[in-house]
Amino acid sequence: MRITAERLSWSVAGTTVVRDVSLDIVPGETVGLLGPNGSGKSSLLRCLAGLRVPDAGTVRYDGEPVRDWGARRIARHVAFVEQDSGSDSDLRVADLVGLGRTAYRSRWRGPDAQDRAVVVAALDRVGLTALADRPWKALSGGERQRAHIARALAQQPYCLLLDEPTNHLDIKHQLELMELLSATDQTVLVAAHDLSLAARYCDRLLLMHRGRLVADGSPAHVLDPERLAAVFEVDAELAADALGNLTVAYRGPLSPSRLPLTQHQGAL
Repeated sequence: MRITAERLSWSVAGTTVVRDVSLDIVPGETVGLLGPNGSGKSSLLRCLAGLRVPDAGTVRYDGEPVRDWGARRIARHVAFVEQDSGSDSDLRVADLVGLGRTAYRSRWRGPDAQDRAVVVAALDRVGLTALADRPWKALSGGERQRAHIARALAQQPYCLLLDEPTNHLDIKHQLELMELLSATDQTVLVAAHDLSLAARYCDRLLLMHRGRLVADGSPAHVLDPERLAAVFEVDAELAADALGNLTVAYRGPLSPSRLPLTQHQGAL
């Protein structure tokens, strides 16, 4: 599924959080969304997922404005995984993952054989099969995050939108998740803080700064050291690791006097 945004803006309490963002994500592409805290990544993802109504601009799924879609239709096409999905639910893990099937059944029908098979497959994809009957409350933070990713997979969407899904995961599960996302034929937009991880697994990167989209392209293009200095205020360089993967190495933070002129001017 193709997702496009045309001059998208969104504000809260008089502050513009997303400012005039246009983007185009083609079917099957895995795209990383980068930017410092407060740059507007989470708000942009929520606008793209149909969870927030933009002040200006249009979000389209395969050319159709999302504002014309109902919640059930959106849920059958797009799954959104939040950065922190807390819950005090007493549900079993399998039941929570099964919530991803809600858009496919009526209010009065319980899960059928197909729903159960989809849940089993989703749990297997994130390595939680052995925890299917465990109470949700008994899970660690990383296990809860993987369960929410399984719920999104159980929706069988055409597009996955994920807000920093590796936050609570150990290194093994970070790598497994990014490999899963990069290998799927679904359209993927994933917000990330680990620039090297994003460069390794994403086809393309988007970089946000102060609510604006300031770079869009290949990892080598977007992760330009001068651009990283302006956006993240760090002294960084690009290198290839022993496996040939593009990585970002940091010398340290930059003092205000060493920031690029473009950063002082508030533009890139």
